[in-house]
Amino acid sequence: MATTSGPLTLSVVTCTYSATRQAQLLALVEALRSQTRPPDEVIVVVDHNPELVSDLRSRLAGIVVTPNMDDRGLSGSRNTGVAQANGDVVAFIDDDAMPSADWLERLAAGYADPRVVGVGGAVDPVWAGDVPRWFPAEFGWVVGCGYAGLPRETADVRNFIGCNMSFRRQAVAAVGGFRIDLGRIGLSPVGCEETEFCIRLIRDRPAERLRFEPGARVRHLVPRSRMTWTYFHSRCYSEGRSKARVAQIAGAASALASERAYVARTLTRAAAHNATLWARGDWWAWARVVAMVSGLATTAFGYGIGRWQLATGRERLAPPASRAVRQS
Repeated sequence: MATTSGPLTLSVVTCTYSATRQAQLLALVEALRSQTRPPDEVIVVVDHNPELVSDLRSRLAGIVVTPNMDDRGLSGSRNTGVAQANGDVVAFIDDDAMPSADWLERLAAGYADPRVVGVGGAVDPVWAGDVPRWFPAEFGWVVGCGYAGLPRETADVRNFIGCNMSFRRQAVAAVGGFRIDLGRIGLSPVGCEETEFCIRLIRDRPAERLRFEPGARVRHLVPRSRMTWTYFHSRCYSEGRSKARVAQIAGAASALASERAYVARTLTRAAAHNATLWARGDWWAWARVVAMVSGLATTAFGYGIGRWQLATGRERLAPPASRAVRQS
């Protein structure tokens, strides 16, 4: 059981890779400095972009700016952040997200329970334009945000959304950090590294808990490029392939337990609700049902392709350990 003596110290890690997000990153750092419970340190990890490292170091006084010391990608960057961190707890937030003023205070409060090894929160979308009327709220995960069906009150969960999560630092290091063969590289719409990590963390520490705190909120930008039918299905397909990798690593029962409940309860209820709206004259409700059905089918197809590729050796999983975390 994880415990700390004295006041809890907090490190915040945000990962970036492109100068195109610099304005958003600078705004994020200012928001972190203005928290009701300010972080003890902020670490910006730059993914294999030396010019951006130099530029950010000149702009961010008092902030740790470090290159990714692990393999290229989000998982390697997060592992580098953990290796650099000194806090009892490491919180992760995306470089295009904005926390509520009490975000860290609410995350930290969850660790008053010594059984809690991780605390995550809600992710609200900030759409760059009008929300597509065909987009179902139950598929918010497609754009890296929360979705209809998540707990509305504090609850134990299997995994967090990567844009808003925190863990006891020693626990992250103890299980080897995030797998480098999962997670985004640049703009590729892949993921599930946080899902696999959370499953592994609790499997190794079954007496401990991952706590979802809906009051710990961040807002996450949804650019226009993610508001298209094409991106929607590309992301669903990639999610399926990523889940196939998680199933290969953690077993299908753990990898798909939440997803089965999501389909059986959340999507079934949403389809019925939209059918009622369509009968009352909301013609876009039918489009949302079509999006849910086609999104689910595309995800299942991606999962099947991923399982086949792993079974036939066309794709192979990398060694589980991270160089950055191993060295910490």
